[in-house]
Amino acid sequence: MGSIFNVQELVNKIKGAGKQVFIHVEFIEGIVADRTGISYLAKNVKPTGIISTKGNLIRIAKDMNLMAIQRIFLIDHSAVLRGIKAAEQSQPDAIEVMPGIMPHIIEGLTSMTPYPIIAGGLVDNQREIDEALHAGALAVSTGKSELWQ
Repeated sequence: MGSIFNVQELVNKIKGAGKQVFIHVEFIEGIVADRTGISYLAKNVKPTGIISTKGNLIRIAKDMNLMAIQRIFLIDHSAVLRGIKAAEQSQPDAIEVMPGIMPHIIEGLTSMTPYPIIAGGLVDNQREIDEALHAGALAVSTGKSELWQ
């Protein structure tokens, strides 16, 4: 979360801590999630990459030498298949699946796509992180700062 007024400061702080920075472009106030917004981020803010549910933004980010993570929501089997198809079209660097607390689904996804899987959403404790990683997730995303390591 952030805005056009503080995104640069936040990115610099995170990079200063030795971390990679991925910006969810639909959550930054004052920056439109379009080609111009991605261009602004790439040229001025310089994150490692972006996160988006929109395949066209994934392709734009990749064209601008940013890494890109495509977020998909695991609502039902149809959504899983649509998400995989969308990722095949946009060719992200990784796929973030939400919610990330379904190890058996994560395990299945790792065999359905060559893209690394990131488990995110509703992750509340170390056990859930461990289960997602054991199921084949490359990484786990959580808003709980006490779990960031």
